[in-house]
Order: sequence, then C-alpha cells, then structure tokens
Amino acid sequence: MSSQVETSSWPLPANGLRFITPPRLRRVMARNTLTQGCYPLALGFYPNALNHRMQRSAPEDYLLIYCRSGQGWLETPDGRLDVAGGDLLLLPKDQAHAYGADNARPWSIYWIHFDGELVGDFLRPLGKGPLLRIGVQPRLLAELDALLNLRKQGLGLRHFIYAAHQLQALLASLAVLPARVKLKSGRVLDVDAVQAVMRAHLHGSLSLDELAAQFKLSRFHFAKTYRALTGQAPIEDFIQLKMAHACRLLDEGEQGIRQVAEQLGYEDVYYFSRLFRKVVGMAPSHYRALHQG
Repeated sequence: MSSQVETSSWPLPANGLRFITPPRLRRVMARNTLTQGCYPLALGFYPNALNHRMQRSAPEDYLLIYCRSGQGWLETPDGRLDVAGGDLLLLPKDQAHAYGADNARPWSIYWIHFDGELVGDFLRPLGKGPLLRIGVQPRLLAELDALLNLRKQGLGLRHFIYAAHQLQALLASLAVLPARVKLKSGRVLDVDAVQAVMRAHLHGSLSLDELAAQFKLSRFHFAKTYRALTGQAPIEDFIQLKMAHACRLLDEGEQGIRQVAEQLGYEDVYYFSRLFRKVVGMAPSHYRALHQG
C-alpha cells in the first residue's frame, strides 16, 4: 500500500479540484476484499494548468492523467513525449517520471492516483506504453466527473467502496475503447470500421486478403496492425462476431441449428458446430437447451 500520495502543489484555482483519500481510509481499502484490488488514493481536475509541473523519482502508486485539451509533456527513462488533448497517460509505480503543462497552451487534465493488488491486471490489456492516443472520449469524461463526486460524499467507507468500483470500471472500459492507429501512409486504421465490415459479412465469408484490401493494406501489415490494436487476429474476431450472432439466433428459438449455420454462411453444419463449440464452450444443441427452460 502506498504510504504517501505525492501530488503536485500547483495552486488550485476556483474551478480546479483536488481530493486526497485520508490515510485511515487508504489503510482500510487496502485490506477490504471489495476494494483491495484497485482503489483511488487521490484525484482531481486542473483546468488551464499554467506552470503545472511534477517530478516523481520513486512513485509509490499508479497515476492516470487524461488531457482534455491543451498541451503538455511527459519525460520517462525512455525519453520525452508531447501530450495533447485526447491523450491518456498511464504511469506505473516505481518508475521515475516528470510531466508538465506547455507554456503557450497549458493543458487541462483529469488525474487519479491509485493502487491495489489487481492494478497490473487492469492495465495489462492496454499495452506497455505510457501514452495512449485515444482522442476525446465523452463517456470517459463523464466517468471521470462521476468519480470526482467522491469529494462531496463524506468519509464513510461505503462511498469509497463505490468509488473503487467506479475506478475499476473506468480502467476496464479503456480496454474496449475504439482503437485507432495512424499508419505511415498518413491514413488511420480504425478497429470500429474494420468490425463494421465484418458485421456486414456475418451471413457469408470474409478472408484476410479481402479485409486487408478493403483498407488498402497488405495482408501482413493489416493483420499485424489489427492484432497490435486488439490483441486478436482479425479472422478470430470475425468468427467471434459470427458466433455471437449465432447465439442470438439460437436464443430466439425459431430456427434449427442447420438453418442457423446456413444463415451464417456455413454449408457444413458439423464445421459450424465445431466452431461454435470452440468459441462458446458447448455445442449449439446444448446452448439451445440451456435457454429453453
């Protein structure tokens, strides 16, 4: 458990926010089974944070910074990065770093210091880099504003348990944000756009070559980029989307298994059943039986 929360001493303006969880509650949350996985230590919002700067040589907690607008910078042992509106910083504990606002266009940032036994598991799907260019995400902004309401709730444990679960949900939601990457050509590969193509072909077939051609990329470059963004091969995702649709059709209960297979473009019902079992974990007939109670 972090024994000290090291936040900046940037002078807080009237519309700025800074809230630090009292040490007693930090100790309780570190032991409570409902919170010990991941819980907030301090949080705030700094608007137009001119002259904001922080250097932490041996941080004892994790830190999330979301830049809503403006510009700033981050320095780690790996170098210096420019930060702009829509960028998310995820800084691990025990790694030295420094950050601050740009002098000409100072950033406006949300920030959360946090800790817990499961934080590594929440952050693992987000990759190893400290900077994620996720763009301005209205839902994330709303979640951060909701979490900041903790400062109005008094110091009862039940409010902090709820805040810990809000924080866990926020971190989990980052893993399913629309993923985009700018390619060397200057074009952007957008996972949402790729999956829209997949959904348009749920009733037929779609090869890796056909998908790559849709986005004017080589088969290798497309597959590598998609896997880097999602952690899965494109065709794996396509099959999972097809099987999710198969589940919906089976839930409706109006079509036989062979009809469902044919509706998804599988002429061989046995091949469809093998795929369904691999993805869902049971045969289509068993799945249907479970949902006819």
